[in-house]
Amino acid sequence: MTKKERALLAVQTLEEVYPQATCALQYEKPYELLIAVRLSAQCTDARVNQITPKLFAAYPTLESLAAADIADLEDIVRPCGFFHMKAKSIKEMSAQLILNFGGVVPDNMEDLLSLSGVGRKTANLILGDVYGKPAIVADTHFIRITGRLGITDGSKDPVKVEQQLRKAIPPEESGSFCHRMVLFGRDVCTARSPKCEECPLKPDCAAGKKL
Repeated sequence: MTKKERALLAVQTLEEVYPQATCALQYEKPYELLIAVRLSAQCTDARVNQITPKLFAAYPTLESLAAADIADLEDIVRPCGFFHMKAKSIKEMSAQLILNFGGVVPDNMEDLLSLSGVGRKTANLILGDVYGKPAIVADTHFIRITGRLGITDGSKDPVKVEQQLRKAIPPEESGSFCHRMVLFGRDVCTARSPKCEECPLKPDCAAGKKL
């Protein structure tokens, strides 16, 4: 079975298991998702969803975020960890969106990467979820599982994994597939002690066949 065939099988199987998979982060405006993703680094989505309502109630516009007292921002986002760096990014990002993009979240990779604290993972999520463009969000779950399945060569480099998966995953399926992989990684194909006996992909999993 080729890598592309493995990928297509995984797409079809996980669509049946998780038909309604969407981004777990809660938001109403595109820039709110951008900020929520920044807060989610080394933090659970559940924790971020507890913090963002308070953050956006205190600072309901990009202008208010850009003008916010950094110490106040830090106090709000502290439970998400790395609060000095995250608060700084939120303030800078908000100012950049206003100054460089008229308050509109960019719809292309180059401009998204120009924003404070935004890497390819975040940019791809925005492109996929906000703008409906083909996107591969190479997070830890995605990298781990695609390597185990034999869809990639096992690389841990997010950019290399993204490049390999763009060749294997149908563009129109990429965004939803990434969300399903997160759920699958939490439920079944965990980092430690994966539940291989319960796995619907085990018959065609390169790692599972070795068990």
